[in-house]
Amino acid sequence: MPIFKRVAIVGVGLIGGSLGLAIKGKKIAGKVIGVSRHQRTINFARKIGAIDEGSLELKAVKDADLLILAAPIETILKLSGQLSKLIKKDCIVTDVASTKKEIVSKLEKVFPNFVGAHPLAGSEKRGIDFAKKGLFNGSLCIITATGNTSLKAKNKVTFLWRKLGCRISTLSASEHDRIMAFVSHLPHIIAFSLIGAVPQKYLGFSASGLRDTTRIASSDALLWAEILLSNSNCPQAIEAFEKNLKQIKIAIKNKDRQVLAHLLESARRKRETIQ
Repeated sequence: MPIFKRVAIVGVGLIGGSLGLAIKGKKIAGKVIGVSRHQRTINFARKIGAIDEGSLELKAVKDADLLILAAPIETILKLSGQLSKLIKKDCIVTDVASTKKEIVSKLEKVFPNFVGAHPLAGSEKRGIDFAKKGLFNGSLCIITATGNTSLKAKNKVTFLWRKLGCRISTLSASEHDRIMAFVSHLPHIIAFSLIGAVPQKYLGFSASGLRDTTRIASSDALLWAEILLSNSNCPQAIEAFEKNLKQIKIAIKNKDRQVLAHLLESARRKRETIQ
């Protein structure tokens, strides 16, 4: 039996589309409704089976018992007031935004049954064309519940993500953003910065090292500018990276093999602890 009768997804891109595919594949909802700004997205989402119905109008969410906000952060914040007037009183609302402090602070005031969530899954690609049913299998999903979060809503959202194949971790919105600044946002900053530092005329000589290290620099620039600006912890993460980079720079300039080898070996060992 479906957990939800009607799920509405606002933002049917990579994550929203993958959610639709997974929810339908696991028979978690009786019907999945997609809302997008683009008719082409709606048409393609229906074609691949990510949604049952689609609309360009927000009013399509009105009968949902679960509303998933899978749009960019600024769009979620902008539309939240309108959406709160359209949904049923008991509708559970969740999101998939990459930063949580601002989202949670505003949305739990707007939606009585709001539960913040962030599945750590995705790609440097963007859009419904890259949606995958198994995108969340084996991923970690962070739930950012607060003291104001409805226990019933939290339990249902947690069950949803477990059903989609995720492991669950619960953090405060502030903890989430502080951690993501280092493990997600800093790597993107470095990838963008690294490829920006390489002279164009040298790129023809690049091999797998540069390609692998800068893969995520192919991510959507406007989307990532929005994410980075919404996380006040990013400057601290950048400073930590600059400190480490400076140590390596000094060791190279001083031709200090022992110090350089120690820095590299420490980094190598830390890298090996990632599961």
